[in-house]
Amino acid sequence: MTGVKLICAGKLKEDFYLKACQEYQKRLSAFCRLEVVEIPEDTRPGGLEREGDKILAAIPPQSYVVAMCIEGEEMSSRELSRKMEKWQSSGISRLCFIIGSSEGLSDKVKERAGLRLSMSPMTFPHHLARVMVLEQIYRAFSIAAGSKYHK
Repeated sequence: MTGVKLICAGKLKEDFYLKACQEYQKRLSAFCRLEVVEIPEDTRPGGLEREGDKILAAIPPQSYVVAMCIEGEEMSSRELSRKMEKWQSSGISRLCFIIGSSEGLSDKVKERAGLRLSMSPMTFPHHLARVMVLEQIYRAFSIAAGSKYHK
């Protein structure tokens, strides 16, 4: 079973985001071993670099890293599903998705990524991005499994 680690800068506080994330975490348990890690957001001068160091330290060795960033590649849910299947069939057993803080991601985290992925040219709250990423990971696995979830 594939391991998926979601590393997020910032802590979810809003109940509605927490409940949505919990729902997708429950659903994903049928497809992967999911781990969600929260890195404290650092708003002090130079904080983005310190966040980056903590994020890099949390990435398991031999992980394929996907950095969620506005300048990343846009793709459909089916395209993401195909990419995830390709990674798995090439022997990658650990995927690591990274969501930065409201300030974004440090350059060193983006450089570590095998894929820079953008959800949209629109701007979303970074806490909502966590729900959206979990949903898209679930959707990608569902597409690969041929389920009726994706229409």
